[in-house]
Formats: sequence, C-alpha cells, structure tokens
Amino acid sequence: MMLGVGDKFPKFKLEACTKDGGLNFPVITDETNKGKWQIVFFWPKDFTFVCPTEIVAFDNLNSEFEKRGAVLMGASIDTEFVHHAWKESHPQLKNLQMPMLADVKRELSTELGILDKDAGVSQRATYIVDPEGTIKFVMVTDLGIGRNPEEVLRVLDALQTGGLTPCGWKSGDDTLAV
Repeated sequence: MMLGVGDKFPKFKLEACTKDGGLNFPVITDETNKGKWQIVFFWPKDFTFVCPTEIVAFDNLNSEFEKRGAVLMGASIDTEFVHHAWKESHPQLKNLQMPMLADVKRELSTELGILDKDAGVSQRATYIVDPEGTIKFVMVTDLGIGRNPEEVLRVLDALQTGGLTPCGWKSGDDTLAV
C-alpha cells in the first residue's frame, strides 16, 4: 500500500552520488536533513529519456527550494556507480547540485509503496516532507509521463503559508480568510 499525506516518511539509509563528484558516495539517511523540509522525487531508471529532463528541471530549481529551507533529493533503484556514470556521460547532468540516492535494494521504494509491480522500478513519485518527517504532498505519474517541478515548488510555497490556498494560488497571493 502506498504511503500518503499524513504518513511518516520511512527511515532510510542510502548511498548517494553528490555534486562533490568522484567515487566518494556519502550515506544519506532520514536523519541527515532532520528538521528541514524535504523534496524527494523518484525516477524509474538512469540512462533513459524522460528521467533526465525531470532531473535537470528539478535541479534548476534547487536554489529556489533552498531559499525555502527545503532540501532536494532524487532517487532511483540504480546503484551509486550507475548514477555517477550517467552524470559523467550526460552533459546536462554533470553539474547537478542535488544528491542522487541509490535505492538499490528497493527498500525505500517498497516501504513507500511505489515499486512498480510490473517493471520492478520506482514509479515516478514526488514527496514533500515537512520538518517533522510527515508527508504533506505526494504525486505519482505514469512511468512515461514527466512531472512539473514548478508545481512542486508552488505546493511547497502553499504548505509553508500555513493557511488555506485557493485553486491556482501562487506565491504572493492572499490565502483564504476563514
């Protein structure tokens, strides 16, 4: 069963390919960014076609997420070595700022309930997790459909207002008075 809004994001301990590059793969856990908003998005596989478009689009907004006190992390079922090889071979991925988590054993994907039963890969899922570790937003799309990272940023802005936001709300707009 897929975890959703209101559930605690699972504990995890995964090696990551980071901006520091090289073959040094730090371990990132659920405790690494404790007390911060976290944006965690999953893609099915490295060396594919839709995935790099999303990864680059999310990473292009990394500084905007940081301005909001949020940490951006991407993940797939590929190893940290495959992430590294992909970054080195794909010109648009070379300078990524965010870590690429290696959910090789598929433990996090399984706990979240996003392991695709037919393909055996992580579904294209996105989570916004609050500083207390509670899932506040989740979106899952078909394996072949790319996401809009700007919408994830908009939802983060809405969540951080602490108020009610109407349909189409954008940062700077008024929240609803109750």
